[in-house]
Amino acid sequence: MNSQEKITLGSFLLKKDGARLDPALNVLMTRLAQAAKTISHEIRNASISGNLGMAGGENPTGDEQKKLDVAANEIVLETFADSGRVAAVVSEELEAARCLDTAYPDSYILCVDPVGGSSNLDINGTVGTIFSFYRRKRTGRSQDPLAELQDRLPIAAAGYVMYGPGTILVFTGGAGVNGFTLDNRRGEFLLTQELIRSPARGSYYSANLGKYGQWDPYIRKFVDHLTGKDLASNGPYSLRYVGAMVADIHRNLLEGGIFFYPEDEKNRNGKLRLLYECAPMAFLVEQAGGRATTGRGSILDIRPESLHQQVPIAIGSPFEVDLYEKFCREGGE
Repeated sequence: MNSQEKITLGSFLLKKDGARLDPALNVLMTRLAQAAKTISHEIRNASISGNLGMAGGENPTGDEQKKLDVAANEIVLETFADSGRVAAVVSEELEAARCLDTAYPDSYILCVDPVGGSSNLDINGTVGTIFSFYRRKRTGRSQDPLAELQDRLPIAAAGYVMYGPGTILVFTGGAGVNGFTLDNRRGEFLLTQELIRSPARGSYYSANLGKYGQWDPYIRKFVDHLTGKDLASNGPYSLRYVGAMVADIHRNLLEGGIFFYPEDEKNRNGKLRLLYECAPMAFLVEQAGGRATTGRGSILDIRPESLHQQVPIAIGSPFEVDLYEKFCREGGE
């Protein structure tokens, strides 16, 4: 099937058996795709436009901001500012949520990491955008987005965009996970991976082994088990670590395995952020048949305490995530 015959994202959203999103979310996913196209263009031209390097500030959790972090955040805000359906944007790059005017009774809170893995930008490495739309229970302007999120708002849609050799948009509206690739000639996202399913188990693990000495002993035992010779499987697991959550999870979603970023000596509550990194990825991976855990319980059961709350995470194929939890239970007692 050539690109002219493939289904566009717009057509997919309108199919009765496609994403199964309500009309408001169709509009918002279309806008998200437009933001992704613009961010993709900015990333691919950053070395020419002078948009590489540091911006000179920090985000709310202390990471140094790159110029493209700031630029991508502005692209997202501008894309949804006049949608009338997003009441607030919670972003990694904003201390407080950005509240927006709504013109419709059915509105959403958007949680987004505009460019995850931005340390890869200056070396032309893979980075990604992570997003989720939470369906509000209230109408009108949002006065306190955190309080709304604490009120057990359901995730209506979530996904990621990976900017690598190609620009890939993967998302779910709660009825399966589908992947789209940007055809730069047509300026359209085309359906290239339909109803993605996580393998039951894999042979890869993704983790920042530079933190190995700072992890709790039972996490180190888990790694030693994966890489040891006593596995009653297809041999030791291979390490694959890109340093961008989107890229590492995308590999494991397609080929099987586990990504984990546990608590360490410096980050006793974990490093990655719940609302715009861990929860969206957990929702998507579980829709594909995978699992996501803190090591003690489901990521999706966590009630947010702050907009930038950090949590430990292990996510991927059911076999490896179950095994991770087993080591956490037995080693943490």
